[in-house]
Amino acid sequence: MPKIKTNSGAKKRFQLTGSGKVKRKHAYKSHILTKKTIKQKRNLTYSALVSDVDEKRIKALLVA
Repeated sequence: MPKIKTNSGAKKRFQLTGSGKVKRKHAYKSHILTKKTIKQKRNLTYSALVSDVDEKRIKALLVA
């Protein structure tokens, strides 16, 4: 049987941490930034963790 490929879209969007959690970036930080406040843009800069509900599905895409 051939190897199962990692989902290339998920590979670009998510990263596994050392403890096994899934790290993600915030949305709404790519364009139309003029109408957003400086505080909002600053808070969107930092990475976040994927919620526990979605973590299992995303790990299945990453660890194939």
